[in-house]
Amino acid sequence: MPTKAIAFAPAGISSFFEICDKTVDGKPITNLEHVGARGGGFGLGKGILTEVTLKEAEKNDVNVFINSKFSPEAETTKTVAETLLERVKEKYKVVVNHQVSVPVGAGFGTSAGGALGTCFALCNALGINLTYGQIGRIAHVAEIKCKTRLGTVGPLLLGGCILTVEPGAPGIALIERLPVSEDYRIVAGVFKPMPTKEVLSSVEKRRIVNKWGRKTVDRILAEPSPENFMRASKEFAINTGFATERVRKLMENAEKAGAVGAAQNMVGEAVHALVLKDTVDEVVEVFKKVLPEEKVLVAKIDFRGAHLVR
Repeated sequence: MPTKAIAFAPAGISSFFEICDKTVDGKPITNLEHVGARGGGFGLGKGILTEVTLKEAEKNDVNVFINSKFSPEAETTKTVAETLLERVKEKYKVVVNHQVSVPVGAGFGTSAGGALGTCFALCNALGINLTYGQIGRIAHVAEIKCKTRLGTVGPLLLGGCILTVEPGAPGIALIERLPVSEDYRIVAGVFKPMPTKEVLSSVEKRRIVNKWGRKTVDRILAEPSPENFMRASKEFAINTGFATERVRKLMENAEKAGAVGAAQNMVGEAVHALVLKDTVDEVVEVFKKVLPEEKVLVAKIDFRGAHLVR
């Protein structure tokens, strides 16, 4: 009989970041649980619903589907599944199906959400008992190995408006959460994806990102309000050169339409605005003027974080 489990993980928008994968003397950090990022962003009410199905087999085999399409490129999910299968004696054919309700590859943290959902669901199906922190550390290490993200897993365990003050996996990172009203919504729009791996491997881009990323953390800690969070994140996008002309214009127009603030998704040519629910329609109209309707997303902020569904 097949064994099935389902988990949900919020999508995560990263508003700014600092890459933390080297020691103070420039050497690579070898313990992947200590690699990570400082930064900040939001967990979204929309995200990744992950269903895992098991069948006993002669050898382990993992197949990943995204929105019902076979996705062999989903390395992070596959790495999580293979890590967990090493903990049991039996062999299984594992099918992981991610139903993703946000754009993939545009700074919505889908690889981290998929990794977390897979870890929650597969642990449940295999009968492996782990804490939230242990689940998070497995997903975090998989992301670092596959170079899909640096520090998204921890925030997606918590939800809300997150500020990662010190980097690392859950249990190692120092993560703060800003008090944010449930009356806020996120309005986001995507022009096109940006390849995360290219950003993480460019020496010059890393230098600029880390200079402004550290300044942005300090600036938000000095005044941890939603307004200052968005303002500082917007300036990060501009100062690092991530913000293209159309990203800048959309951020400005969203604010003129009533958004509390607007910033760029990290990493993607995409914009997210923090909006009170009473002014959502006005801000959405601004996004629709420059983007097709299917590229514009409205979501509540998730305050629960990743969890088993059943």
